[in-house]
Amino acid sequence: MFIPLYDTNRLRHIRLQYVTIGLIAVNALVFLITTIGGENFNNAAVLGLGFIPSVVHNTAELSPEFIVIPESLSYLTYAFLHADIFHLGGNMLFLWVFGDNVEDALGHLRYLIFYLLCAVAGAAFQGLVAWDSQVPLIGASGAIAGVVAAYLVLYPRVKVWVLVFARIPLRIPAFIPLILWIGFQVVMFAGGGENQISWACHIGGIMAGGVLVLIMRSRGVPLLAGDDGEPEPADQPTVSTGPTPTDPAPTQSETRWGRGGASSQN
Repeated sequence: MFIPLYDTNRLRHIRLQYVTIGLIAVNALVFLITTIGGENFNNAAVLGLGFIPSVVHNTAELSPEFIVIPESLSYLTYAFLHADIFHLGGNMLFLWVFGDNVEDALGHLRYLIFYLLCAVAGAAFQGLVAWDSQVPLIGASGAIAGVVAAYLVLYPRVKVWVLVFARIPLRIPAFIPLILWIGFQVVMFAGGGENQISWACHIGGIMAGGVLVLIMRSRGVPLLAGDDGEPEPADQPTVSTGPTPTDPAPTQSETRWGRGGASSQN
């Protein structure tokens, strides 16, 4: 549908988005290791570290040679595995464009917790929808979906550059592509879209991100900021600095208290 390229939203509370950079680096490193390890090593990693609903829910057992972590940890570890370079690249591009400002709004530590909780929510919703599935879930899409939802709540009117249909560059308010992207996930989930993509995981991440950002954002960070990423200015009362035509002129006989007369304020 669209490829995000760049936003015009500056950082306000942090100097460097090092958690976002670190997450991208870890995902890339894990992908490199599993790729270099060969097909057998990659398959073992997917089975051992991916989220398998039937295994987590104890309706199926994993072969002992693939058990490398407690089953419950797969709610997190799955989010650092990717099927191919395009799967990795797409997720990391979204994280690079939108993650820095969400990190800025939440702070480094809360942002890391937020990201991991969105990953957990994505796996949990996938497990709820496909309780007995024996297909491993991998990829950062659940966490990325949470980041997208948070960005939409925080900065809907900030301009972003996107590549529409992989051909047409446009600079448009963020809410347009992000609402379309979220709507597409909902439609595909409701309609039972392509089986190789876990639409339920995306939905779980979206719901978690939209809720968590409300309670985890730093103090003073507004919701629904303006097109420059700043809070909308409040209406200020008009202050008159002199008498209006209808104001009576002061007379010499008036008693003055203090240092001078008061100004009129509307």
